[in-house]
Amino acid sequence: MIALAADPIDRIVAGNLLFAQKTSEANPNAFTDLTKGQWPEILWIGCADSRIPETTVCDCRPGDIFVHRNIANCVHPDDVSAASVVEYAVTHLKVKKVVVCGHTKCGGAAASLSDADLGLTLNTWLHPVRELRRKHTAELEKMLDDDARAVRVAELNVQQSIDVLKQHPAVKKAVVERGLTVHGMIFDLGKGQLRVLDEAGGKKGNGLWSPRN
Repeated sequence: MIALAADPIDRIVAGNLLFAQKTSEANPNAFTDLTKGQWPEILWIGCADSRIPETTVCDCRPGDIFVHRNIANCVHPDDVSAASVVEYAVTHLKVKKVVVCGHTKCGGAAASLSDADLGLTLNTWLHPVRELRRKHTAELEKMLDDDARAVRVAELNVQQSIDVLKQHPAVKKAVVERGLTVHGMIFDLGKGQLRVLDEAGGKKGNGLWSPRN
């Protein structure tokens, strides 16, 4: 058993050794297999929040999920980083599903409930989410507290990101040619569970988002 260190860097290095040891014991070929390439079926676009590591919360293994994460799981039309990840995953890795996953207790969604100054970069990044809040002010004001409002903003933000993804050339082509589907989800931090959204970004989804031309 490898003792875990107190220093954060020493902690992750020791943790890695433990991970490598356990993985190799369970499957001696695990890492050799990973060197042969990657064939993930899912592209996951999630929040950078440290509490929602997609491979862990979905009980998946390295190689199962191709990932892009940022503050509040946003997909902006002019974001070259997200667009390049999408193109690589969809065109070259040929993923079958794209997931945009928001979550409860999201700092970005909560910050978007007001126009407080967060600094130039964060103000710019969250501007589209704050615009969503302004657009849906009447609906949000009917809710009892900021937690509920932040969850609804997170849902609306997932929907908006899906709308942007629908316009990505690689996504549009893959939808037509091989049936790629795009799904919106919310991870409930307090329950540790994923909730699938319907196409309207509703709270009780019945399945998936399906991009159209």
